Amino acid sequence: MRSILYIVAVVLIVGWLVGVFAYSATGMIHVLLVLAVIALLLGVIRRA
Repeated sequence: MRSILYIVAVVLIVGWLVGVFAYSATGMIHVLLVLAVIALLLGVIRRA
């Protein structure tokens, strides 16, 4: 389950970076970033 969480977080962060530099769709970019951070935090909390 942890590896899936990390894969999702990485995909969301990459999507956010692409959005920031390519499209400037600010609303969706920040939603992706928040989801990526939440996924990473859940992974860290569940690992502990």
